[in-house]
Amino acid sequence: MAVAQKRPAQNVTALAESLISLGSEMRQVRKARTMTLKDLSAATGVSVSHLSAIERGAANPSVDLVYRVAEALSISSDWFFARRAGQGPMERAYVVRRQNRRDLNKLYGEGSQTLGLTDELLSSSIGGSFFMGLATYEPHSSRPGHPMYQHEGEQHGYILSGELELQIADEKITLRQGDSYSFPTEIIHNARNVTDQRCQLIWSISPVTIPKDVVVAFGADAPEPRAAELEQT
Repeated sequence: MAVAQKRPAQNVTALAESLISLGSEMRQVRKARTMTLKDLSAATGVSVSHLSAIERGAANPSVDLVYRVAEALSISSDWFFARRAGQGPMERAYVVRRQNRRDLNKLYGEGSQTLGLTDELLSSSIGGSFFMGLATYEPHSSRPGHPMYQHEGEQHGYILSGELELQIADEKITLRQGDSYSFPTEIIHNARNVTDQRCQLIWSISPVTIPKDVVVAFGADAPEPRAAELEQT
């Protein structure tokens, strides 16, 4: 009679961590997309109870199911598998090594040419009250049409190098290396690099925001709104 071999405790722990991480990442993206479990269930054909179990780390989804969830959430499935090596569970959960930063443009669904910048996630997840990133604006880069953004929350930033033209309401402000800013994002705003040099900045924002979801569009001939008009937007 064959004797069942015990699975090493280290392997069990690693599997548990992996399932919890996968489920957490799925839940974070779902919430960022403002989708309910019921919405995701309808899009994937998977029951709400099974999706809930996956998000809690209580169920091991098949590869096919992971792909279906990723497609429904409009993101590459590799987003769910953050590369966080480390000696202990706290390091693996909360520390992001430089080489393991995640590409936020994948979350946004917009490349640098469309968005006007490249974003990397500095935070270990997008599941907290706010998250932090590293933005790179190439010379003379901006979102085509230079639309403005507006949403609930707040934004903070620190210029690491180069210059950034920050527009808040009808004011255009030049920020240089060492400058910082913070403002409520209910005020319409945008930023672009109008110089010949690359600009990099560290930013934090709350809550999780998908840029294309918070664009305030204006017609080509329409004037940009002034501060006095903000209460009506």
